[in-house]
Amino acid sequence: MRYRKTFNLSRRQIIRGILGATAFGVTSKLTTGCSKNAENTTSQTNQTNASPTASPSEIVVGFLYVGPKDDFGYNQAHAQGAAGIAKLPGVKVVEQANVPETNEVQEAMRSMIEQDGAKYLFPTSFGYFDPHVLKMAQEFPEVQFLHAGGLYQEGVTPKNIGSYYGYIDEAQYVAGIVAAHMSKSNKLGFIAAKPIPQVLRNINSYTLGARSIKPDITTQVIFTGDWSVPVKEAEAANSMVDQGIDVLTCHVDSPKVIIETAEKRGIYSTGYHANQAALAPKGYLTGAEWDWTSIYTQYVEMFQSGKTLMDGGIPHVVRGGFKEKFLALSPYGPAVNDAAKKDGDAAKAKLTDGSMVIYTGEIKNNKGTTIIASGKSFPQKDPELEKMAWLVEGVVGNIS
Repeated sequence: MRYRKTFNLSRRQIIRGILGATAFGVTSKLTTGCSKNAENTTSQTNQTNASPTASPSEIVVGFLYVGPKDDFGYNQAHAQGAAGIAKLPGVKVVEQANVPETNEVQEAMRSMIEQDGAKYLFPTSFGYFDPHVLKMAQEFPEVQFLHAGGLYQEGVTPKNIGSYYGYIDEAQYVAGIVAAHMSKSNKLGFIAAKPIPQVLRNINSYTLGARSIKPDITTQVIFTGDWSVPVKEAEAANSMVDQGIDVLTCHVDSPKVIIETAEKRGIYSTGYHANQAALAPKGYLTGAEWDWTSIYTQYVEMFQSGKTLMDGGIPHVVRGGFKEKFLALSPYGPAVNDAAKKDGDAAKAKLTDGSMVIYTGEIKNNKGTTIIASGKSFPQKDPELEKMAWLVEGVVGNIS
């Protein structure tokens, strides 16, 4: 991802430099996973200067975003969740946007801990986890790190790391149903960033939802290679329209370019992360949205009650779908017909009450091999789904 590093010379980093030059004295606190260089010595020096701005009764929660907070996508959805808990009594939220998946995220987290007194951090981007969150968790064992989608391994991952994520593929399944109803060409398009399990799960669920309505419908997938590459996303969208695809969706950080391109080319779209209906008033059908406010509120309640990841009071893995209110479906657009609404609502109701399991066999991959045998199923919490490395029958494209 291309970011201008000058943006990340934040006030916290400037303050750290000033404090380092006027050192308050080296503390006796020893940290792990930290090299013995001048920069890390400065970090230890300033750890005693906890939060000069936080009152004793409030908790300080830090959020880091890989892109802008108004991207109509992943970062905006998380920022909306942060804004939701900022309204809660006794909560102070500190944020930093446009933090790339490099060592700069470690600097941003360290600054929030040392200068703002944050004891709870939500580094929201996938690439922050390894190695950055893992390293910082070792350096600051008293701070709790909650990561969106990271894989927690008992006995391997530090105890002060937690993983949370929503089964948003449930909403993608419903969106696929609506897309199939509205498609005339029986060709759907899915523009994705990287072939990681969370992305593959969305592609597959979208396709399975669509094929529950039209068994022969296909989903063309294009991987752009990164979370935010607007030029490639626009090129992919235009290429798909030129091939006769008439409904587009995506899993990238900001769906803005893709949704706007679909609208300009006169085809339908379904959104992701947040509600993009304002970008496509004619062609937006529905979308898979996060409800991070719900998740973050649950965490704050646990923080304020004194529970921690370290003592097991807070689960190390937190997951949920429609039932747990981790996600939502965008309101149906004006183009959506009654049959699509009826089938979409019915599927959502079954996913909410648990009477339907998306990954129920027989399911084949797009190379013809049976992945899930007939009579077998993987419910949403099955760990096998977190390792997904295949595309279902009907998806046109390859992972590598």
